Amino acid sequence: MHNLYSYILSKKAKGLKQLAVLIDPDKINYRLIDLSKKNGVDHLLIGGSIVTESNITICIQEIKKRCSIPVTIFPGSYLQLSNEADAFLLLSLISGRNPELLIGNHVMAAQSLKKSKLEIIPTGYILIDAGESTAVQYISNTMPIPANKPEIAVATAIAGELLGLKLIYLEAGSGALHPVNECIIKSVRKAIDLPIIVGGGINNSTKVKNALNAGADMIVIGNALEQNENHIIEFAEVVHKMNKKL
Repeated sequence: MHNLYSYILSKKAKGLKQLAVLIDPDKINYRLIDLSKKNGVDHLLIGGSIVTESNITICIQEIKKRCSIPVTIFPGSYLQLSNEADAFLLLSLISGRNPELLIGNHVMAAQSLKKSKLEIIPTGYILIDAGESTAVQYISNTMPIPANKPEIAVATAIAGELLGLKLIYLEAGSGALHPVNECIIKSVRKAIDLPIIVGGGINNSTKVKNALNAGADMIVIGNALEQNENHIIEFAEVVHKMNKKL
């Protein structure tokens, strides 16, 4: 995969939905990798809040032995780098006011990223309230956008687009009580042209369908598959059925 962003854009242009599986290198399940390959998963995201570079590299190497699904680093910190991956989501937490997650970590990682072979994809990361405090909220030391304030999410997403970011990621947080509010997804979809990724709290096929119907171009599933990797079969089926209707 030489240009992952072009691939994402081409799928969006055709109205095709995409499915990504988030893998924590400290909890890697190789059967999940095999199931992802068998069920046509589009992307594998690698990352976590407290993961080391060595764990990520080993994890990606093992994944590459098993499948050709593109692997993208979804970093929890600037230390999570590996040239074994295909791409790197350069996340800017634009919903928060923590300078380290807006630019600080980016400066620390800039030279390593510039020298790497990774495709760098600047991504606006927007944390949405999910009904309870999540690991993302704790680690980032930021407040999420209230679920009943879509206008704030819209303004934030537009700001990200105007800043030149290439993706908008609406995040409820790993294991969130509720997924991102459909009203927020719909509102952001109407306001921007960028591809929209939605993750957090999506743990059944109805929530998969709701997020995609609301306007998500890609959904990310993580915690639900750690609980039961077989969920990937039904989630992938939802995505495939939606795409066949086009």
